[in-house]
Amino acid sequence: MILRLKVLAIVAITVIQSALAKNTKSPEPFKLGYSLSINKITLEELNKAKAAGIDYIEISGLGTLIDKDTKQIKLSDKELEYRMKFIKTVSDQSGIKVWSLHMPFGKDDDISLGDDEQRNRVIANHQKIIEHAAVLKPQIILFHPSWYLGLNERELRKSQMIKSAVELNKSVKKIGAQMVIENMLGPKLLKSAEQERPLCRSVEEVTELMARLPKDIYAAVDMNHIKEPEKLIDALGARLKSVHIADGDGLAERHYFPCSGQGKNDWNAIFSALYKAGYKGAFMYESAYPSLEEMKSCFDTLYRNYVSSLGK
Repeated sequence: MILRLKVLAIVAITVIQSALAKNTKSPEPFKLGYSLSINKITLEELNKAKAAGIDYIEISGLGTLIDKDTKQIKLSDKELEYRMKFIKTVSDQSGIKVWSLHMPFGKDDDISLGDDEQRNRVIANHQKIIEHAAVLKPQIILFHPSWYLGLNERELRKSQMIKSAVELNKSVKKIGAQMVIENMLGPKLLKSAEQERPLCRSVEEVTELMARLPKDIYAAVDMNHIKEPEKLIDALGARLKSVHIADGDGLAERHYFPCSGQGKNDWNAIFSALYKAGYKGAFMYESAYPSLEEMKSCFDTLYRNYVSSLGK
């Protein structure tokens, strides 16, 4: 009798475990996107992307709209409106949606500039682009927190960046989007004897600045900008609203294709952190890539590897 009860108990446990296994759903795969320069957006390109299994683009190259000499937007309002309407038309025709805008960045397009006159110029340029991009209905407007810094001005630049972000967020919210600040590369504080790395160079600095920013300003994680990006994702949690997908080593701007075998990222750990954070956004490639088709096959491989790891 005792033996029979033990056998029945083992059978019951096996049945329950089997039922639980069947009821355990794999996490929903992310929708795919890729960074595409505003100067390369055509109906042909977007049709190819859609056929390759891509759903979104991030519009990059917006710095080309700004004149290097005058530091002002070189297109008239009418020209800028036409440019955005063209993108809207080919986007609608192809079925590709605009996930995000990657706002201009660089020495002269830095939202943390210490000189308020120059900083206000940067803000005005950004506001104009955002206003005209409203027709695209982007979900995310992405900003770099700064360019490289001079020595011993980090605290000033943090304060200036926060002031700019608060002001720019008004424009972002007006078009129904969310503002994100991207983490930057910074394995060491100093880039040279005369330059410091940009703001948001470490987990500690990103979380410090996120704590100082309003709660409705969010973060983006570039997987190429930091060693072990899963740690930053874990630290941000629900504050994470967009990503840049590339492989790297956290030491330099690599932007390796994730399936190239060149980088050091642990993609299972990254996927785990993304799902734990409740991330629902696009899996946005910002990397070198062999072809549009290989973005989908690479994601499928990474996702399959992650799902397989769950049963181990």
